[in-house]
Amino acid sequence: MGVKLRKILVIGTILYTLLILYFLFLAFNRVEHATSQYGYTFMMIPESVPLRFPNLTDLSFSWIYNFGNIAAFIPFGVLFPLLYRTHFKKFICLFILTIFVLETLQALTFLGSFDVDDVISNTLGAMIGFCAYKIGFISKITWKSLIKSALTVVVLLIGIMGISEIIDVTLEKSERPIQGLQTLKQLTGSMPITHDLPSFTIAGEKIIPKLNLYSSEGKEIKEYKYTLDDKKEVLLYYNFGFPDHVDSNSELIIAVDGNVMLQSTEQYSPQAELINTALVTVSEITITLKGNVKLWDVGFSEM
Repeated sequence: MGVKLRKILVIGTILYTLLILYFLFLAFNRVEHATSQYGYTFMMIPESVPLRFPNLTDLSFSWIYNFGNIAAFIPFGVLFPLLYRTHFKKFICLFILTIFVLETLQALTFLGSFDVDDVISNTLGAMIGFCAYKIGFISKITWKSLIKSALTVVVLLIGIMGISEIIDVTLEKSERPIQGLQTLKQLTGSMPITHDLPSFTIAGEKIIPKLNLYSSEGKEIKEYKYTLDDKKEVLLYYNFGFPDHVDSNSELIIAVDGNVMLQSTEQYSPQAELINTALVTVSEITITLKGNVKLWDVGFSEM
């Protein structure tokens, strides 16, 4: 590699790294909304598969987010081996260590949370990049080798989506039927809507709840609290989002046994999200809604 090309790659790597750090710590109004009110957030149990096949007729924001979590780190798998010749094991170990440090800093500075799903997705991206490097960049770079590298990235991404689909279907078959959260004993708070459920629009998508609907309007704060009688190996399902054309300050908080599991504001999640969270032992679930936020089809199943 020529000296001039190496300088260009070094500068490009530094600039790209700074861009990624910006998105990790400063983008999406993170500084403005950083707060220690709810403590540190460490999500150590994988909550979803890395990347499923997209719905081409209705591409969701969550799929774009998951895709970006992988694709954004592919360049590192190419650039770093190009600049510093290294073996796959050493590269991946150093990369995982770095991501663990960055995710921990996000949580400790309240600029985000430690999410093991992000660690998995980011690492998959770096691995794809390293494979592309091995095929197209380790020897003489030609148009043919570049095309091979691009095809490698595409094939590996499709492979990840295929494996994710298989894992998702397998997990669904191993779970018990989903029960609405309202079937549990309610301790205090408001009651969700369970009949004649109204529809609403989030991110341009019409939402039609099936199980239940938890909502708040304007500046009103609503709290729902349920007891699970120390159920073990529970999967909690929920969808949440902030309706379109709403300017009020909105917030959703889900706490399990007094520990905040999810805290989201309008600025962080302007879209509908489908989430399932694995919980080991659960005694009590508390849901707090402020402003114009919708939480629907909240249910649980036992493994």
